[in-house]
Amino acid sequence: MLNKSKIEVFFRNLQDKICTGLEEEDGKAKFIEDLWVREEGGGGRTRVIQNGNVFEKGGVNFSAVYGPCPDFLKKEAGIGDSNVEFFATGISIVIHPLHPFVPIIHMNVRYFEAGNVKWFGGGIDLTPHYIEAVDTRFFHTELKKICDLHNATYYPEFKKWADEYFYIKHRGETRGVGGIFFDRLSATSEISIEKRYEFVKAVGETFLAVYLPLVKKNRIRSFTPENRHWQLLRRGRYAEFNLVYDRGTKFGLQTDGRVESILMSLPPITHWEYNFIPLAGSPEAKTIEVLKSPVTWV
Repeated sequence: MLNKSKIEVFFRNLQDKICTGLEEEDGKAKFIEDLWVREEGGGGRTRVIQNGNVFEKGGVNFSAVYGPCPDFLKKEAGIGDSNVEFFATGISIVIHPLHPFVPIIHMNVRYFEAGNVKWFGGGIDLTPHYIEAVDTRFFHTELKKICDLHNATYYPEFKKWADEYFYIKHRGETRGVGGIFFDRLSATSEISIEKRYEFVKAVGETFLAVYLPLVKKNRIRSFTPENRHWQLLRRGRYAEFNLVYDRGTKFGLQTDGRVESILMSLPPITHWEYNFIPLAGSPEAKTIEVLKSPVTWV
């Protein structure tokens, strides 16, 4: 039987595990913790790492909030009960590395319930500043393994969902090389809500296994000021997506969430350069070309 308290504990412990793994990899910076309380009910632990050997800025946030269900959520969920309470818990991660060849990564795994409505959502995706095919295939292969262990339809369905979701419409390009994205995974006649939970746990627990190998491989590469400049331009695209399209950002602001925690995903330094066009045939131009349409990586 699904137990929301146990789900909350799992996410809380997952935050601890991931923070420890990232600190060990960085070797210098430590997460600072900011505990916060939501007036309507619940709260969370915002943890931020900054100015490290590897990670320029990153956040691993946990929250568990509850209270009267906002009208917009009742409408979206088809809930007619005007007095229904909601509960939502999960963790959200965004890591902005210092090194241009180490990719940005994002993961979110979450649970929501209100009345008889219960669902899981989340995903994990990669945003390289320079796209390395070998690294991207590794990332997608590992995600496919996790998906296939739980349901053969998950990877193709959730990969497509990620490609469509992480699309910056006004730029005509994807935010990165995708991954998997899923939302409102509830019980069906074939799949129980408990099985959905087992899948979400597996996604959360794979974070360090899919990200740290990419960090270790690329953090030792040399880079130029031009590489750094390109990295800051790509961070601008990342910020555009999060501020314009990201559902988590919108949900947090609409439910009167803590602004500092919600906007943790934004990079510390970024550039917007008017009409920047990379040199034809350059690695930068090739990266843009890949981002113009979804790629079958595995």
